Amino acid sequence: MDKKKRNLVRIIAAAVMLAVLAYAPLAGGWRFAAYLVPYLVVGYDVLLKAAKGVKNRKAFDESLLMAIATIGAMALAVYEDGDYTEGIAVMLFYQVGEWFQSYAVGRSRRDISELMDIRPDYANIEKENGQLEKVDPEEVQPGTIIVVQPGEKIPLDGVVTMGQSSLDTVALTGESLPRDVNPGDEVLSGCINKNGLLRIRTTREFEESTASKILELVEEASSNKSRSEAFITRFARVYTPVVVYAAIALALLPPLWQLFLLGGAPQWGMWFYRALTFLVISCPCALVISIPLSFFAGLGGASRQGVLIKGSNYLEALASVDTVVFDKTGTLTKGVFEVTAVHPEKMDEKQLLHLAAHVERFSTHPIAASLKAAYRNEADDCAVEDIEEIAGHGVRARVNDHKISVGNSRMMEAEGISWHDCTHTGTIIHVAMDGEYAGHIVISDVVKEDSAKAVEALHRNGVAEVFMLTGDAEKVAAEVAGKLGIDKVYSELLPADKVTKVEELLAAKQAAGSQGKLAFVGDGINDAPVISRADVGIAMGAMGSDAAIEAADVVLMDDNPLQLAKAQRLARKTMRIVRQNIRGSIGIKVIVLVLGAVGLANMWAAIFADVGVMVLAVLNAMRAMMVPRNNVKEVSGRKESDMKKTYKIDVDCPNCANLMEEAANKTPGVKMATINFMLLKMKVEFEDGYDAKSVMEEVRLNCKKVEDDCEIYL
Repeated sequence: MDKKKRNLVRIIAAAVMLAVLAYAPLAGGWRFAAYLVPYLVVGYDVLLKAAKGVKNRKAFDESLLMAIATIGAMALAVYEDGDYTEGIAVMLFYQVGEWFQSYAVGRSRRDISELMDIRPDYANIEKENGQLEKVDPEEVQPGTIIVVQPGEKIPLDGVVTMGQSSLDTVALTGESLPRDVNPGDEVLSGCINKNGLLRIRTTREFEESTASKILELVEEASSNKSRSEAFITRFARVYTPVVVYAAIALALLPPLWQLFLLGGAPQWGMWFYRALTFLVISCPCALVISIPLSFFAGLGGASRQGVLIKGSNYLEALASVDTVVFDKTGTLTKGVFEVTAVHPEKMDEKQLLHLAAHVERFSTHPIAASLKAAYRNEADDCAVEDIEEIAGHGVRARVNDHKISVGNSRMMEAEGISWHDCTHTGTIIHVAMDGEYAGHIVISDVVKEDSAKAVEALHRNGVAEVFMLTGDAEKVAAEVAGKLGIDKVYSELLPADKVTKVEELLAAKQAAGSQGKLAFVGDGINDAPVISRADVGIAMGAMGSDAAIEAADVVLMDDNPLQLAKAQRLARKTMRIVRQNIRGSIGIKVIVLVLGAVGLANMWAAIFADVGVMVLAVLNAMRAMMVPRNNVKEVSGRKESDMKKTYKIDVDCPNCANLMEEAANKTPGVKMATINFMLLKMKVEFEDGYDAKSVMEEVRLNCKKVEDDCEIYL
């Protein structure tokens, strides 16, 4: 029987005993002894936890509040009328609230585990006899041909070499429509092969694959705490001792006032009871659990939509975004360029395409791909040497001993080559041979179907301004911006110019006293510096570069920019829930605290208010998770370096997790330890020269001193 079931049995047993004792004709010491049994059955763990906290000088938590309140109520019953029901009921309903909290958190953990089922258990390698051998994906090297059968997950990133099929990408992108793949298409790990047999040449090791990186992002997201979470942690540390001292003052000062200043008989029992009521309602459980749960649910809900947010701090920032800056190519446009016109000077069109395609033959840029596709005769006998790619300008190379330059107008000007503009709308690629202008090629990008909807949706969300930055010519940029409803466009920018422009926009917002955040959305390796400079950096994950994804705070796994508007709505919904829980929990508790202090609320009202507020706050928090559900399973772990390891833990409450984290960080040999309470994991980075196993044995002992019920599975 697991711990949650045992606690439920204890609660039911104590409730039954309490109901029976209500009709039992007992008196005196026998009555006290009889009522002590259900009290200890339902509350012994709370009492032990409070005692251990006092012993370790970490006394001020909700266990101490409940222990003092219920022991005080039992003592008051002995002193006054022998009615022990109230003290036991307080502990009983407190445990009901704790059980409900445990259930809600457990359900959220299961949801997030199901969400993360993108890690395959094996990869199929075809042996010489044609039989398939299942191997660990982590053992497969790049360049290996693997076989993916219908219904299986693609274990590693790669390129299809044989076969046709459709892929279920919902676990990665949140997109329910399958994606058709053919030989030559790139495929990502974590997708499910729906029908045809595929042979795939792997392009990355598993640790560098899409599935592994997504798992890492999701697992680490809860470690980056928002200002609201940090506030609640600090608030709980200060709040609980203040409440205890306030309760002591409430129990002592009014009777002493009656005795010494008014000269009357002090009403010790009445004020002691009010102080106990004060302690019961002051328990901060609703805040301590519901705020982290709200963010956790929000991060999980976003992940289900194909949006990976790297922490609740970034979710909080995304909710405050009022300025969005887009890169153009690959973000608002498909990055699929087509040659729409060829204008040679002293040669025919085929010769001009021949030169441009061969210079660009080793480039992965979308423009290079379009030139090679238009020429269609890449594998001829031309000798291409001394290839040099110049960021923001173009490419130089020697083709059959001729010096060829292919790039934009800046490249022509830098090389002192006279060129002329084109009346066609599109990206103009100029070509020069041996220092003389040879002509130009017009390439047009295709705008994504949902880009205009994305801009419109962002405006509906309350985003004040949407900008576009691009290295394209002003005419091309203006045409795209006009189609999409972009507020302002900056064109002909180098990668460094984009960083400068974003810094200017940030400075303008600061000068205007704006509290809103600026988000930049990009996909390419050249976007990584500007992504990291924005308040919220957003990368298009499915076709984005590793550098951009690494620098980003938010990753859109789908190439659809409309996902950004959805993510912002979810972030704002989560922040509304957080604010509702903070205001509601504190507001109701303050009201009942005041009513209890003046005698208008008894202990029954206090415990119902406390448990009720917590239940409502937790239910409200779980609304952030209410998004379409994927039918997936739990995921297994990943390999890590020897200096960084992740351990499964067992701990009941966020406060205990914080104490465990403090104890772990004080252990010699630990460079940094962080606990993810929602995923029940401890990530430890070790100092050089220490044995990880020995250090973790010491960490386990230190954590046991703080919380005996906790466990670290080594």
